Amino acid sequence: MLTPYVPLLILFVVATGFGLAILGLSNVIGPRKPSPVKVQTYESGMTALGPAGQHVPIRFYLVATLFILFDIEVIYLYPWAVRFRQLAAPVAEGGLGYGALAGMGIFLGVLVIGFIHVWRAGALEWD
Repeated sequence: MLTPYVPLLILFVVATGFGLAILGLSNVIGPRKPSPVKVQTYESGMTALGPAGQHVPIRFYLVATLFILFDIEVIYLYPWAVRFRQLAAPVAEGGLGYGALAGMGIFLGVLVIGFIHVWRAGALEWD
């Protein structure tokens, strides 16, 4: 009953074993010469300016989330716009007719309502 899954199980065991073997070998064979320079934090070759635990303003996360939301909107909008002629063809010709336009209109309408709400709430002001 489970015989079709035996090759998958073998692949999983071999991949896990290979990963563990590589980690073990690097730990055994790898050089161990710690120095103060090696344990320092390295980021783009510049020295750290402040403490590592510095807090980020909460508004940054809100703006970042809104950016991701509207970026994903463009990801959905672009393919729809490219294929609009085929989608808007009549149903008899294999298209969606006005359904394609209505669906995207509803999608954009919900996003515009959300954007207006965020704007009126003052979430985009940095004062």
